[in-house]
Amino acid sequence: MFLQFRSEVIEVLSTTLKELDLPVNDLDIEESIHADLASLVAFKLAPICKKSPVDIARMIHSSIKLHDDGLIEKVETTGPYLNFFVTRKFLDKTLYNIQEQGVDIKSLENRGKVILEHTSVNPNGPLHVGHIRNSIIGDTLTRILKRAGYEVESQYYINDMGRQIAIVSWALEQFDFDPEKKPDHAIADIYIKANQVLEQEPEKVAYIDELMQRIEKGDTEIAKQFKHGVELAMDGIKHTLDRMNIKHDSFAWESTFVRNQDVDNTIERIKKTGRAKIHDGALMVDLLDYGFKKKLVIQRSDGTSLYTTRDLAYHLWKAGRCTWMIDVLGADHKLISGQLKAVLNALGEKEPDIVIFEFVSLPEGSMSTRRGKFITTDELLDQVEAQALLEVEKRRPDTTSQFKQQVAKFVGIGAVRYDVIKVSPEKSTVFDWREALDFEKQGAPFIQYSHARACSILANAKGSGFYQINTDHDIDVSVLIEDTEIELIKQLSRFLWVIETAARDLKPHYLAVYARELADSFNQFYRDVPVLSADEHLRGSRLVLVDCARTMLEVALDTLGIYPPQNM
Repeated sequence: MFLQFRSEVIEVLSTTLKELDLPVNDLDIEESIHADLASLVAFKLAPICKKSPVDIARMIHSSIKLHDDGLIEKVETTGPYLNFFVTRKFLDKTLYNIQEQGVDIKSLENRGKVILEHTSVNPNGPLHVGHIRNSIIGDTLTRILKRAGYEVESQYYINDMGRQIAIVSWALEQFDFDPEKKPDHAIADIYIKANQVLEQEPEKVAYIDELMQRIEKGDTEIAKQFKHGVELAMDGIKHTLDRMNIKHDSFAWESTFVRNQDVDNTIERIKKTGRAKIHDGALMVDLLDYGFKKKLVIQRSDGTSLYTTRDLAYHLWKAGRCTWMIDVLGADHKLISGQLKAVLNALGEKEPDIVIFEFVSLPEGSMSTRRGKFITTDELLDQVEAQALLEVEKRRPDTTSQFKQQVAKFVGIGAVRYDVIKVSPEKSTVFDWREALDFEKQGAPFIQYSHARACSILANAKGSGFYQINTDHDIDVSVLIEDTEIELIKQLSRFLWVIETAARDLKPHYLAVYARELADSFNQFYRDVPVLSADEHLRGSRLVLVDCARTMLEVALDTLGIYPPQNM
């Protein structure tokens, strides 16, 4: 309902400005603690009207005409601000709509096809803590965009022919692969050994270069060797992603674009722009007019392509299959992603939107796959689940071992996902499991517990014959007039607005903040007013509100990729 309310505010304000013969370029509407929505348009119009913002706000206010049966109750001025407030109809309709739609809440439909690439870690070992922010941001954005009405295909771009994979392929021939270990961890073991040998015996690097040349020239035997190593690592990586409730819709293999000539065709297209020049035997692209002093190498002197060249071919392939491309990349990819966008622009092709994130770290320090100094995501998840189990045992000592382990699992995974996603991508963050698992703080366990509390209230009500969930639509919710009741209804109404803005700005942390605020609002309501012990008429209405809160908490958690428990 908040989207409809905002649309009505825009329509009413725009109509008023037109009648006053004032420009309607920027209404500057925002959420406010003093109103349901506020407009700062008077500030924008001050230089044009040559009047004070306060006088302009008063002039607009005196000319506003509200709809008789609309969602705007009143408009007030506070200095230069125009403050808009919702009607009772807005509040009641919010609850009716949630009851009607249930958890299948979407913004719009058929908004276009999105291909969202995330994770895409080199398959030379397991995911480590430095990778998980990419995966969690990518998966959460996928869920948000689907909720916003887009058709979304999440992709993992598999590097199956770069130097790291050549080393993995060679390592599989040189060292024993441990079949008892998780395959991505076993691959990391031999990859680390191989790098140690190559550092000590640099003359062997020439063979790695030869492998890279042979696979690019279509050597089928080498291609099979490379693929074998990649598949072993990817099996383990997929298992780790599955633990975090992350699944990709498709996997694009880098070598595909070499074999089908897309890379060669891409190079030829770039040459035709006149930007490509040979320098020291390598083919480089001049992007100075795009602000890049450093030239982009797209072909080595030995004729082989680079990861970036193949990535360009991949993006050209994606561009023809969607209306919107999104890439989730670490801050260390800022330069190369900017150059990629520039080349695509020079070719007159669609460019991806790039979500750049700073890295997540642990208090323990830095990580490096090549030297074997890293903490794997599997180790982190094991540690967090173990700590979650201790917390559950302390809080629910009377429950079964199976129950405790189930709760520890979904609390642990939820804690990791939420703690990573709650911070804006461009800000660096440190994951501290102690804070993430703190039930008293407003993290994932707090939100999950709020959902479980709502489920418990409804179960008790149903068991006592007070309320039949999803059947009592004729209950009068207009009696919900307490401040905490109204505040909770307004929070419920904001969900689709948050989804819209998170999808538009590609900022998944908006939803994380909203889920926390919704849980807090629900708990404040529960603390302030009785539900099951209220009189019969009021009890039914409050149970409708609890049911709607349960629904929206479930939807918010699910969109965050976090399990919404009925009991914990």
